[in-house]
Amino acid sequence: MAKKQWECKYSCDTAAETLEWIKAIADFIRPYSFLINAHVVNFFKDRLWEAVDKKWIECLRKESVENLLLIPSGVVQDHWPTSLKEFVFTLKSLVYPREQVDLKKVFPDFHTTSLNSVLAQGMNLKKKHEVEVLSAIVNSIASTVRADAVIDVGAGQGYLAQVLAFEYQHSVVAIDACSHHGKVTDARAERIKKHYTAQMRKSGSGNKRLNVPKTITCRIMSLETLKTLTTLLPPRGDVEQPKLIEQDLEQDSGTGNVSSLVLAGLHACGDLSVTMLKTLFECEEVKAVISIGCCYNLLSEEGFENAHIQYGFPMSSGVKTVNLSLGKSSRDLACQSAERWKSLGKDAGLHNFELHAFRAAFQMVLHKYFPEVIISSPAIGRQGKALRRKQQRRIMKSEQNDEESAHSSLPQWMDEACSIIKSGESEVGDNSGIRLNLDALFSKTSLDTGSRCQATVSADKYSLFVKFCESGLCRLGLKPLDDINFHGIWKEVEPYVNLIGVYWSLRAAFGPLLETFILLDRLLFLQERAGHLEAVMLPIFDPALSPRNVAIIAKKLDRGVAS
Repeated sequence: MAKKQWECKYSCDTAAETLEWIKAIADFIRPYSFLINAHVVNFFKDRLWEAVDKKWIECLRKESVENLLLIPSGVVQDHWPTSLKEFVFTLKSLVYPREQVDLKKVFPDFHTTSLNSVLAQGMNLKKKHEVEVLSAIVNSIASTVRADAVIDVGAGQGYLAQVLAFEYQHSVVAIDACSHHGKVTDARAERIKKHYTAQMRKSGSGNKRLNVPKTITCRIMSLETLKTLTTLLPPRGDVEQPKLIEQDLEQDSGTGNVSSLVLAGLHACGDLSVTMLKTLFECEEVKAVISIGCCYNLLSEEGFENAHIQYGFPMSSGVKTVNLSLGKSSRDLACQSAERWKSLGKDAGLHNFELHAFRAAFQMVLHKYFPEVIISSPAIGRQGKALRRKQQRRIMKSEQNDEESAHSSLPQWMDEACSIIKSGESEVGDNSGIRLNLDALFSKTSLDTGSRCQATVSADKYSLFVKFCESGLCRLGLKPLDDINFHGIWKEVEPYVNLIGVYWSLRAAFGPLLETFILLDRLLFLQERAGHLEAVMLPIFDPALSPRNVAIIAKKLDRGVAS
């Protein structure tokens, strides 16, 4: 029987309480650094499972995939060792709760608007939910601080900016690092403007001018850039062509006369969320910030090679005194979501674990036959989402024609994927080590073979492992050597293949805790300046739809502004 016997024992209402919580997390994390900082690609090579409590391993290796996927959510089974259950419960009790708050109790005059089909065009259910909720919160805060304009930081295709402009009638600047996003934002805005103009003509209010987001392309989103941007007041009405801020900002900066700005960021990546919070103190014009972060793997950290003069972690003086470095592996792990693990289901979960097993076994091949590749640690590009969708469609079509083909051979698109990689059409990957995101290549090739005999299952796994290695070598630009003993390596790792799911599930349980640690650091940074502002941390989205749902909201205390 599954059990959930945990509740968060900590509060972050004050700086002292937040720091107490942070210290408790740090004390809990330190003994498990071997698990958090592990590189799972070395699972077989370094026999990583041997560092984990043997009772835990022996118990969990017999557990169902479904139950393993529930560990990050704090769910345990009655028959588990007491120490394992206490580990899961204690860890979960330190995680910031993700249940969506009653926003009507938090924000004055809060109400969400269901987006019409024109505004919602291109949004999936998750994005629509996020934009509906966040736009209502931004509107409430902007009204409270009497904002002249809202700056949508990391605006992407402008979904949030356009809702704030057209639906809530705010002046909005949408800034993003990608010029293509600016063009898409303007194209969408033009279509939306036509719709609203037609609606106004029908209602007899055709003379009313519409607010249209001003788009700005900013290749380097630094603190100085945002500080300069706060002097820009977007023109009301006409859509302007996207600007490159490096070229045009100086001539624009003297024309604005903005007294009150709100910064909003919906999943602003890495250091961008940090930059937004710092801007609140650096810029007199910025009166409030609403930040929902993501991509902690892209966060710069003091003492690491990706850190500059301005780094994203740690922010607070309190966390600096705790003296706990995270590192790349921990920041990667902070991106793991308990809700997404829980929602995977048996087949997807099994597939995920098998891919990790293949990848770790492939590392054995590289270590033995291509040691120079391990030393150089090249960055391996990822497949784009469009390619992945295209490949999945081909697999589904192939499965309709021949359900057994997925187990006997790999589809033709594997070779095509290799040719695409060779031609350079890949995104930048993780340069901390060899990273092969071959999920696209095996996205429907399940090894769950049901009732077939064990010998057949084993043969299928070995066959797929060989093809996985061949594809991996192809992506690395390497030719398979004639003397590679794939069979010998597979036989060496095969007895431990089922342990990688156990190992990953225990690691993934730390994801929400590490994210809590990072978010509390940001909140404490604001609370340490409590005399100048008020700051809260709230789960604003439904976690089932949007697992990355925690917003940090800060507002300056000003005698001239209603608080």
